[in-house]
This record gives sequence, structure tokens and C-alpha cells, in this order.
Amino acid sequence: MNKLLALGFVCLMFAGQAMAQQKPQYTQYTLNNYLLNPAIAGIEAYADLKLGTRHQWSGLEGAPESYYATLHMPLGMDAGSVYRSGQRPKEATTKRSSSYRRSRPHHGIGAMAMATRTGPLKRGSLSFSYAYHLPLTRDLKVSAGVAPGVIQYSLDPGYVRTANANDPAIMDGRINEVKFDLSMGLWLYSQNFYVGVAGAQLVPSKRKLLNTGTPESNNGELQQHYFTTAGYRLDVSSYLSIIPSVLVKMAQPSPVSVDASVKVMYSNRLWAGATYRHKESMAAMAGINISPLLDLAYSYDASTSPLAGTNAGSHEVVLGFKLRNTRKILCPEWAW
Repeated sequence: MNKLLALGFVCLMFAGQAMAQQKPQYTQYTLNNYLLNPAIAGIEAYADLKLGTRHQWSGLEGAPESYYATLHMPLGMDAGSVYRSGQRPKEATTKRSSSYRRSRPHHGIGAMAMATRTGPLKRGSLSFSYAYHLPLTRDLKVSAGVAPGVIQYSLDPGYVRTANANDPAIMDGRINEVKFDLSMGLWLYSQNFYVGVAGAQLVPSKRKLLNTGTPESNNGELQQHYFTTAGYRLDVSSYLSIIPSVLVKMAQPSPVSVDASVKVMYSNRLWAGATYRHKESMAAMAGINISPLLDLAYSYDASTSPLAGTNAGSHEVVLGFKLRNTRKILCPEWAW
């Protein structure tokens, strides 16, 4: 019975009529804004590889489980751009280097693979991105990015049991579907702040629903998602930085979702923070930049929604690799 309820829930979500967003959500979005905005591609002076997983509402049968891998890198970047001296591998201050050479425009490329399972419904996606980064002033840059890709939805009939072996919810020919996807974004950034806007699932993609004899049941479409995010880095001392950020997610007819976060970073190596997702959850998170190659982060979400009593919270882990990091950067320069 529980599996049938889960099937009904995810089918509603799949049809675009539920009050939940179709794309996976991540608490540690500040560690990998590339998940939301293709304009991030190539923002750093190294190839940024991140592996992440999120287990939402653990203990609840059929709860979402997500896995992703992202990789993006710059092309034609001027290695002489400004950097914080605190980003070197040894413990250091947050003071900027006094040397400066204005950076030139450069390109960025990237790829993202993601898999999500919610009960019997599986969602896989693959996309490739291109971004162009343009200096506006001595300290300010802007980038624009585009990411075409594909989304595959599949339904696992073996995950559910029905009273009718020929139940149309399972045997209607929609077990596997592939849809074209398109994301676009803009990113305005400097050493101390960023503002970004992006859209995902921008191509109208209708799908047939179960035919119940009513016009409303004949067609549905993927929700278009829109993201606005902003963050600011305040260096309060030689070793301490405070980084507040906010993320606003819109996907009609779902309600607007707002995440507010704050991180405290010590010596560009250790950090801890908290996130509040309006009417949904509160989260604690922490991470460490282990070396110029490796970083690791973890977060735990405690639900504040009506589901709070049905699950043991959500867990998220992000493992990052800075490949081709010839400058031995410890903490990201532009996307902290």
C-alpha cells in the first residue's frame, strides 16, 4: 500500500501538477552553483570536479535519492588575475595580494550527469555547457552560459504491486521517456559578491497523461524552473570570513522556495554554516578544504514541514577535486 501511495505521489509530480519541484534540490548549493547555473562553467583557474549525493527524508519509504557528477573548466583564462593570498595551500590570511593584472575574457566548458530515484520513478539527465566570461571593470566580471541536454524518465514496474496486472498506470507505454532539456544563466561576480539568475527545463516538453476522458488529463508538461541567487563574502579579520547567501527557486505551479544560508570560514580552510529553507527545513553543514586537490563537505537537514515526524532528516555529501590546479589554490577564488 505504501508503494502505491508513493507511485501516486510521484506520478502527480511527474505530470507537473504537484506542489513540489521536479528538479532535485541541494542544501549545499553554494559549493556547486554550477548545478543551477551554466554561467559558472570555467569560473575558476582549474578544472572543478564535484561528486555529490543527497538522501532526502531518510527512513521514509520511496524518499528521493540523488547522485551527481559535475566537471567544468576554463579555456583561455589569464593566469595573472587577482587572487587572495589566503588561497595558497598553507594557512594564511584573507588579505588580497597587492599585485594586479586585469584579466581578459575567457571561455568555460562543462558537463553534468545526474540520477534521482523517488519510489518507482527514476530521473536521469546529462548536459553539456558553454560559458563566456567578460571583465566589466577592474574588479567586476559577468558571464553568460547555456547548457543543452537530455532528461530520461523511467518507471520501474517491479517496484510496485497492483491489484490489476494490467493496471494502466504501469502498462500505458510511458515507462521510458526521453526529453530535450535547456538551461541558460547569467552570473555577475567579483572577489566579494555574486548575483546569478538562471532557468532550467526551458524547452516546452509535453507528455501524454493517462486518458481519463477529460481534456485536462490529455497533456502535461515539465515545469520551467527559475533560480536567483546571491552571496557576499565579508572578511572580518585576517583569518575569518562570513559568507551569507540566498537562493530563490520558482517553478509554477509550485510555491516559491527560499533558502537563506550563512557560512563562517577560518583561514580559507575550515568552514561551518546553517541554512533555513522556508516552511521546509533547517540544516547544519560543515566542510574542509583538505588540500589544493581535495575538499569535502557534509550537511544534515531537519524537516520543519508536516513530514517532520515521518523521517530522520536528510543527508548530503559533496566531494570536490581541483584538477590541473597549477597555482595550488586552496579555497575557490570566485565561488566560495
